[in-house]
Amino acid sequence: MTEFDAALLAQSCWLELATGERITLPVERWQSAPDPSDEMMLAHCAGPALDIGCGPGRLAAELSARGVPVLGVDTSPVAIKLTLARGVVALRRNVFDRIPGEGRWRSVLLADGNVGIGGDPVRLLARVRQLVSVNGNALVEVEPPGAGVRHRAVRLNGTGRWFPWAWLGAEAVEETARRAGMRVRWVASQGRRWFTELVPA
Repeated sequence: MTEFDAALLAQSCWLELATGERITLPVERWQSAPDPSDEMMLAHCAGPALDIGCGPGRLAAELSARGVPVLGVDTSPVAIKLTLARGVVALRRNVFDRIPGEGRWRSVLLADGNVGIGGDPVRLLARVRQLVSVNGNALVEVEPPGAGVRHRAVRLNGTGRWFPWAWLGAEAVEETARRAGMRVRWVASQGRRWFTELVPA
């Protein structure tokens, strides 16, 4: 069992940076029903939708309940088990590996900081560009303005292996998207969270 798997089950998780900084992750929110801020993404999703880093499957399950065909993917076996338990189709898969339906997804979700996967938002969004259809979109949660683009080695709960992660601030979305072959449709906030909709350039 990985540190992330254990964290999901314990409902406690944080990222530790090499500097010693700790960033608490909202595991309780991941396990709960979608909140009003999630609607910023959900309202713009069409099917078929791909939820990258689906975690316990709260967003995928909500989309499914709305009649939107959705597939959740995650590298965590516990996350996949929890998503399947919600009645949603899910695969244990790295987003950079082969994904079913490449180039045909109408919407792709990167919620809860998952734009940091792999430690390079340009590379990840370029991968999303390969997955989404020509008339599709990507709904991405980003950091508040002023965060810029940060790349760091992190580990979970102060143990285990270090792995690359990244943060993308709202003010850096346009340039990052451009480099990935996408363009910004909008950037907006809801509560304390920030989101963007990207489409193929």
